[in-house]
Amino acid sequence: MKESDWKVFTALKDKAIEKYCTLALEESQEVISNNKEHVHNRYLYLYKLLQNSNKKMALLFDGHSRSKAWIQLIAIRSQGLADEDLLSKLSDKMLEETDPEKHGW
Repeated sequence: MKESDWKVFTALKDKAIEKYCTLALEESQEVISNNKEHVHNRYLYLYKLLQNSNKKMALLFDGHSRSKAWIQLIAIRSQGLADEDLLSKLSDKMLEETDPEKHGW
C-alpha cells in the first residue's frame, strides 16, 4: 500500500469509527426513549444491542496495520461508513481493490 493511501485510510478509519459510534448511540437512545416498552424489556434489548454493536465494531475496526487495511476498508465501505471526500483521495487501484461489490459484499 502506498504511503499516501495509508494516510488516507487512517483518517478514513477514524471518521468511520466516529460515524459508527454515533449511529450506535442514536440507536441506543431510541431504545432508552421508547416509553411504549416496559423498562426491563428496554434494558434487556439495549444490553443485546450493545453486545452486538461491540462485536460488529471489533470485526470492523480492531487492529491497525497495512496488512489488514484493505479488508477493513472493504468492510467499512460495505457498511456505508466511509467518508466520500476521503475515499476520493485514495488511488484508483486502492478504490478498485476495496470495492465491496467486487468482492460480493
